[in-house]
Amino acid sequence: MKSLYSMFLSQAYQDCWDDYNRSVKLKNFPRWDYVILTASNDQQAEGFRRQIEERKEYLPARTRFAAVPDRDGERVGSGGATLEVLKYLHEQERDFRKLRVLVIHSGGDSKRVPQYSALGKLFSPVPHQLPDGRSSTLFDEFMICMSSVPSRIREGMVLLSGDVLLLFNPLQIDYNNVGAAAISFKERVEVGKNHGVYVNGEDGNVRCCLQKKSEEELRKAGAVNEAGCVDIDTGALIFSTAMMDSLYSLIGTEEGYDRYVNGTVRLSLYADFLYPLAEDSTLEQFYLEKPEGEFCEELTEAREQVWKVLRPYRMKLLRLAPAKFIHFGTTKEILALMCGGVDAYASLGWSSRVASSISGSTAGYNSVLSSRASIGKDCYLEVSYVHSHAKVGNNCVLSFVDIHDEVIPDGVVLHGLKQRDGKFVVRIFGVQDNPKENRLFGRDLDEVAEKLGTDLWDGGNHTLWTAELYPEKDTVREAVAAALNLYALVIGEGRLEDWKEGPRKSLCSGFNAADPDAIIAWNRRMADLVRMDELAKAIRGQVPAQTLPKRKALTKIQRHWLEKRLTRADFSEKLRLHYYLGVVLEDENEVQKCFGTIQSEVLEATVRSLSYNEKAHIVKDTHTVKLPLRVNWGGGWSDTPPYCNEHGGTVLNAAILLNGEKPVVMKLERIDELKVVFDSRDMDVHGEFEEIGELQRTGDPFDPFALQKACLLACGIIPMKGHSLKEILERLGGGFVMHSEVTNVPKGSGLGTSSILSAACVKAVFEFMGIGYTEEDLYSHVLAMEQIMSTGGGWQDQVGGVTPGLKYITSMPGIDQKLKVVHVEIPEEARKELDERFCLIYTGQRRLARNLLRDVIGRYAGNEPDSVFALEEIQKVAVLMRFELERGNVDGFAKLLDYHWELSKKVDAGSSNTLIEQIFSSIEELIDGRLVCGAGGGGFLQVMLKKGVLKKQVAERLHEVFMDSLVDVADCKLLWE
Repeated sequence: MKSLYSMFLSQAYQDCWDDYNRSVKLKNFPRWDYVILTASNDQQAEGFRRQIEERKEYLPARTRFAAVPDRDGERVGSGGATLEVLKYLHEQERDFRKLRVLVIHSGGDSKRVPQYSALGKLFSPVPHQLPDGRSSTLFDEFMICMSSVPSRIREGMVLLSGDVLLLFNPLQIDYNNVGAAAISFKERVEVGKNHGVYVNGEDGNVRCCLQKKSEEELRKAGAVNEAGCVDIDTGALIFSTAMMDSLYSLIGTEEGYDRYVNGTVRLSLYADFLYPLAEDSTLEQFYLEKPEGEFCEELTEAREQVWKVLRPYRMKLLRLAPAKFIHFGTTKEILALMCGGVDAYASLGWSSRVASSISGSTAGYNSVLSSRASIGKDCYLEVSYVHSHAKVGNNCVLSFVDIHDEVIPDGVVLHGLKQRDGKFVVRIFGVQDNPKENRLFGRDLDEVAEKLGTDLWDGGNHTLWTAELYPEKDTVREAVAAALNLYALVIGEGRLEDWKEGPRKSLCSGFNAADPDAIIAWNRRMADLVRMDELAKAIRGQVPAQTLPKRKALTKIQRHWLEKRLTRADFSEKLRLHYYLGVVLEDENEVQKCFGTIQSEVLEATVRSLSYNEKAHIVKDTHTVKLPLRVNWGGGWSDTPPYCNEHGGTVLNAAILLNGEKPVVMKLERIDELKVVFDSRDMDVHGEFEEIGELQRTGDPFDPFALQKACLLACGIIPMKGHSLKEILERLGGGFVMHSEVTNVPKGSGLGTSSILSAACVKAVFEFMGIGYTEEDLYSHVLAMEQIMSTGGGWQDQVGGVTPGLKYITSMPGIDQKLKVVHVEIPEEARKELDERFCLIYTGQRRLARNLLRDVIGRYAGNEPDSVFALEEIQKVAVLMRFELERGNVDGFAKLLDYHWELSKKVDAGSSNTLIEQIFSSIEELIDGRLVCGAGGGGFLQVMLKKGVLKKQVAERLHEVFMDSLVDVADCKLLWE
């Protein structure tokens, strides 16, 4: 039954949401002519207006919104406020007929929930994120839930209490614009005794109104039914236009306005306007009804006139079911709602965390809780930021504050307010405290005042609400410290001299001096910071970037957050901040900053390790280096930044000859002229340099001599900055020419030609210049060279081609990658079997690694689950491949090669395409394992043939299927020695 009840309310709310959207978007949809908010004073009214302006785009354009304050800032009662509304309407329209007016009485001080005083409970948070993504307030919920009502009434005025949220289906409202109507629904008598209760007559009109009567009194009056329920006074009323005219007649003259709208009479909407409408009411009893203010002669005279104008009307009882009545009464009730009670409204989309970046059980609204902060049980953060070093006790409410490294005791409310003079006040009191009483943290305030040696009230009423306890400070952080010092003083500790410094505010004066613009600005600020903290936590939690909601451009506050965060972020967080922002903002510039971060951080580490070699000297007239190519067998991509920097890399690869040759050639030749000459036959480019500046200029991906320049810088032949080229060449013993060539290898082969050419370049320079080196020196200088060129690629290629045989290469995590290379020895029989079964196939296609790298690194940086899993698994495959080959199990190796292929496609779906799949499919029954070479997407493929299958058979099959295309078996041989 409960779930059916919830379903009904959920559907009713959805219907209201739909009507709300129609009222905003459709011109002719029935809507309120006026929505009027009553306020206690001009300051509160101005705050209401600012809040309405803030959400202007979400309100019906043709509805007029107004905030009407109590006269002269004096409390005139809810009835007096209603008369103020009628006066305002009459000034605007002169005639109430055909008007549909919504009045929300919201002018209370919110004494029992002081954190809502500044803007009234009306704009207090509701634990609900609206379907359009906004964090909801009572006002927003009122506008949604009441958006269907204008279609149910022809004219008249609907009045609501600003601290009670009603959930019901407006289609149940049946009102014929006669007299008044009270909206009610059934509640347990235990709830009803704390509120108003209606007793219904036989004709459907209210017989009597009972205000906060005991259960015994309610039963005696016949208000309790057999199920133990009463018709509760929800505070929602409807007045006909005729009744509006009658009430207005009381104040139609200045004399009448002065008589009925003042702080002495303080007419009550519920005690003074509803009572005469009940059938069993009498004038004699009316005089005795408990007033909103005090009994006085002026009130008695006013009641006599109110009786005359209202007694002719009756009030129909509108019983709605199912419906729900939620009263936002005290801080204790709100804390209970947020820390468990909200679960009862889950079907309405309510949650203990709304637009907050909070993990764990802490409740929050538009707030951030650092994952490193310490916080106790049953706490509620409201538009607040709790930083990493903060310690918060149990059962706390933090509202509109930043907590950095402070310790917050158990059971307190901490609420920050910026004043109109720019100062800050942070009010602290107990969750259990009632500001209408004379106690703070359970202690008598008169005793506290005596201990503090001061009069807290300056002769006024001795209540917490009026006690001048809270020091004004220049910053919110200072105000937090002052509030905590006050707590310490009350419990017998603290610094009295600090507390006595400067002016102090009470809960009352602090709310009256509050700056409404600052409240709105703080709300915006926290909304901005929540989104940024959510982003940071998504990165730490490895939430895939592509799953995050898209956003608009960063605000000024968010930019400031990002700048500060980047200054203290490590390598991993820094690159992902840029990448994730690029994804959620759909901003390619941010994505490029991610890659720029990877490049700059790695390059910076590289440059730090470089040194200018002033002892180098040309020792040969000519010197040539020839290197083989490599095939990647296991661990490819794990050697690529930033993965290798964060996790280390593990790679297994082997050197090969193509067409019986070592195709990568670097030749250095001494010349007498003092210049440097670069000559690349395969690229058909030639350049001569006599000034050092051009040789030191790097980072241009379109520079045809980027490789040669990077080599000279990495090897220390040319310094990174300054010096004279002529002087350097004189010391070296002359100028030189660098001839580079890669013979008979197609572009984009996937066999590591560009990186192996880098290795050939470094090796040739070392030997030409007489620089001694180890194998590790060679690898580290080639790595430096690659980073200077900003290729973004990994380190396996150069290692694979520098020396023959099978290499198992690993690195530990770190920006500066240190390679450990093991030359793997396998049984002779396994070598022979690999020679027979390993086959290289050319696809006739090429794919550029630079475009590919961006996609692969982006998927990894964005924590795409398939990519992250595959990269980790790929390293394990490399380890297992080595294990199988060392024990001579070529079949086991072939199976792992096949598994690696499936993983490679998870890392980058572009590694395969229709042609590649067709090639593999055409020779399916001839092979046991398959993998692309390098990045894939073109170039060469590698397969392990089934035992007994010849390469000739594969070639014949490919010719049958692909005929005269370039798809063919390559002349390839593993180079063991």
